[in-house]
Amino acid sequence: MAKYIKTASLFIAFFVASLVTFAQTTAASQPVEMADTMRSNGKIYVVVAVLSTVLAGIVLYLVRLEKK
Repeated sequence: MAKYIKTASLFIAFFVASLVTFAQTTAASQPVEMADTMRSNGKIYVVVAVLSTVLAGIVLYLVRLEKK
């Protein structure tokens, strides 16, 4: 019985892994229009700056919290 469960779980794991890799290959073949538009308008730099600021704020908050 344990061998059957192990075999079934391995089969399910490999099946799910193959679905994930199939989804990645189909998604990579399509161009991303939003990224191209933002890059051409220069707005991608605003997005990067905001994300960097938020991440830096979280890191500084955690460092300050750790010192207390």
